[in-house]
Amino acid sequence: MKEKKYMELALELAKKGEGKVNPNPLVGAVVVKDGKIIGQGYHKEYGGPHAEVFALREAGIEAKGADIYVTLEPCSHYGKTPPCADKIIEAGIKRCIIATKDPNPLVSGRGIEKMEKAGIQVIDGLLEKESREINDVFMKYIENKEPFVFIKNAITLDGKIATKTGDSKWITNEKSRNEVHKLRNRFMGIMVGIGTVLADNPNLTARIENGVNPYRIIIDPDLKTPLEANIIKNNQDKKTIICINKENQKSEKYMKMKEKNIAFLEFEGSRFKMKEVMKKVGELNIDSVLVEGGAEVISNIIKENLVDGGVIFIAPKILGDSSAKSFVSGFDINKITDGKELDVKEIKTYGDNIGIWFGGIKCLQD
Repeated sequence: MKEKKYMELALELAKKGEGKVNPNPLVGAVVVKDGKIIGQGYHKEYGGPHAEVFALREAGIEAKGADIYVTLEPCSHYGKTPPCADKIIEAGIKRCIIATKDPNPLVSGRGIEKMEKAGIQVIDGLLEKESREINDVFMKYIENKEPFVFIKNAITLDGKIATKTGDSKWITNEKSRNEVHKLRNRFMGIMVGIGTVLADNPNLTARIENGVNPYRIIIDPDLKTPLEANIIKNNQDKKTIICINKENQKSEKYMKMKEKNIAFLEFEGSRFKMKEVMKKVGELNIDSVLVEGGAEVISNIIKENLVDGGVIFIAPKILGDSSAKSFVSGFDINKITDGKELDVKEIKTYGDNIGIWFGGIKCLQD
């Protein structure tokens, strides 16, 4: 079916905006007339023109009487850009085929209504599942105002992330590590615990061509992050956020970090509820968080049932040391049926490494 192929192309175009449009959705558009593609486009960057604008611009005056395939319902309100529904009407489009309605209450159904009132035939639901899948981050955030939580681990065959001395470089191979940088580009925030900062002194950047660095979110109740840490020194983009016990507001280090444009999220006590942390992160307009560790942070997120998806990279190595550091801990499990199960979506190979991609974690007995 040709219509399906046009929407598949629109979906592929939409994916090109990964990492650059958050917290906006990924959207692609294709304009077709007399069986020929005359315009195509995608949402390229946050605050920039939407997919429909690029596609209609390419189609030019030929757009009159044509069909437009869009992966998400065209917007009907003024935001950072004018309404796309108006652009479609002005171009003289005959039919608008949409993959899925926009869950945003400012938009949902209104773009369709506006176009139908203008005499445009609107068809909704073509490849809806596929459209929602590429926008799982946007869908959750716009509906709940909480970030999409994606956990990532690199482990040995016996589930270890480091030796008992803390040595962890490198468990996985270069292909797996390159995949991690793609993830850092895709998600708006990256979260680690203070243990990871002290052990590895990471940069937490997306080291890929044209990559967008995520917000660096550090769980550090007692403000142990050194002033000379890379995430402090290299904060020219003002994207380092440290979650602390509010008592640390009185410290000299806190004031020095403030001078370096470090942002803080403050909580009561020294053991944070990750649900509360994610809620505050969402209030900063950060729509997604890649959680890279350490074990305590990831374990707490799993315990609180906050996992929306993740990937575990497994290397063909065995430490065989009960004192080595496991990637999860602190559970009290007596029966296999009380354990956690991954909802596996895909298994990929990266040279001699394996990547298990999953959506959420649930109890086996569920």
